[in-house]
Amino acid sequence: MQRHFRDRAFSAAIKTAYHDTCAVTGIKLINGAGRSEVQAAHIRPVAQGGPDSVRSGLALSGTVHWMFDRSLISVDNDYNLLIVGGGVPDTISRLIHPEQRLLVPSKLDERPHSQFLQYHREQVFKG
Repeated sequence: MQRHFRDRAFSAAIKTAYHDTCAVTGIKLINGAGRSEVQAAHIRPVAQGGPDSVRSGLALSGTVHWMFDRSLISVDNDYNLLIVGGGVPDTISRLIHPEQRLLVPSKLDERPHSQFLQYHREQVFKG
C-alpha cells in the first residue's frame, strides 16, 4: 500500500476512534469546512517498527502532538499523563495537569496498547 493512502487510512481510523477529539485536552476542533483539526499521532512510529494501527495511535491537537513527539509528555499503562520534569515551559502546565488521564476510545480494541506506550516512555520520553 502506498504511504499516502496508508497515512490517510491511519488518520481516518484514529479520528473516528477518538471522535475527532484530542485525547489529552478533550477539545474537539472542527474547522469552518467541517473537517477535524485533530491529528493522528503514532505512539511508536512506523519508521521504528510501529504499525499503522489504532492501538499505536492517539488523536492529538497540533500543540499536544508536538509535545508528544518532542518527549515532553508520555502516557503510562493506566493512561495517566506523564510530564517531563525540570525546565518545563509553563505552557505545558496550562494545557496538561499531572493528575490528568488520557481520554481513550470506549472500544477496548481501539485503546492504546501497553507495548506501544512502553516503547514511547522508554525510547522517546525524557521523564
